Amino acid sequence: MVTVAIAGGTGGVGRAIVNSIVANGKHEAVVLARRSDDALAAKLGAPIIAVDYMNVPELAKTLEAHGVHTIISTINMRTTEGEPPEIELIRAADASKSTKRIISSEWGIPNTDDSQSNQLQVVRKLRAKEALRAAKTLESTVVYPGYFLDYYVSPAITTYLVPATLFVDMVHNEASIPGAGNTPVVYSHTSDVGELINASLDLERWEPETFVSCDKVTLNEFVELAEAAKGTKFKVSHDSVEDLKAGRWTELPGQVEAYKFFPKDQFQGFVIPYSLLIEAGAFDLKPEKTLNDVFPAIRTHTVRELLENAWKVYPHQ
Repeated sequence: MVTVAIAGGTGGVGRAIVNSIVANGKHEAVVLARRSDDALAAKLGAPIIAVDYMNVPELAKTLEAHGVHTIISTINMRTTEGEPPEIELIRAADASKSTKRIISSEWGIPNTDDSQSNQLQVVRKLRAKEALRAAKTLESTVVYPGYFLDYYVSPAITTYLVPATLFVDMVHNEASIPGAGNTPVVYSHTSDVGELINASLDLERWEPETFVSCDKVTLNEFVELAEAAKGTKFKVSHDSVEDLKAGRWTELPGQVEAYKFFPKDQFQGFVIPYSLLIEAGAFDLKPEKTLNDVFPAIRTHTVRELLENAWKVYPHQ
């Protein structure tokens, strides 16, 4: 048994990982957060430790005080409120005498210097990779699960991700597909990712890059599965690469409804790059090995299965 600290474990993919570690019971989970919350800690079944990420010496002492062997970072790299504390967390982990391993916050697809170079979160992830390379004592990996399926099966199937409507609007039976829609996309649900990450804690050695691939379908196939699950035809639009590069895409009703919380100009800066990446095949991950291959006994869920589980009971919505 080792103590695993999940940074950002109060929500998102981090909470799914906390759930899996606590439920399996082999390792001890603690959550790193900016403030403590006893009520939430009781729900999680894991203590929440308040930390100042920007104070590297004190953070290293905190890790040592709790005997943290492994850190799993799920810190939001997209936040626009100052710098995310990922680099400081890596430095503190490297300085901690008890900490030997860290998963840095990626949770998407591999990024290169020229992929989404204008995207703030990509710049931050690349800087975090530099910090990992500079670490002297840490074994590290980053995890690529492709696109999270959670967005299309909530709230029927539990997720802690913030809702977002991209490409397929399950509620309004519409789809806005980048390009021809024939490019495969890897999908994974956070609950499956949590189970596989928990299992990976027992691996003797981590690879520098870790892949999760629970299913792979094209967006056209996704729409067909969605239509079958809901028992209705979807209104489908296709946006050309030229239109997308010019900043034009077909808005979905769920996106328009979200503009009061997520202004359209900000959303455009998010949906356009992702649309282009999907059409270019960036989510068609083809690793030599995935955690699914390493742990075949862990049953993960397909797109078809989760869509049917989430929407078969609501055929007329």
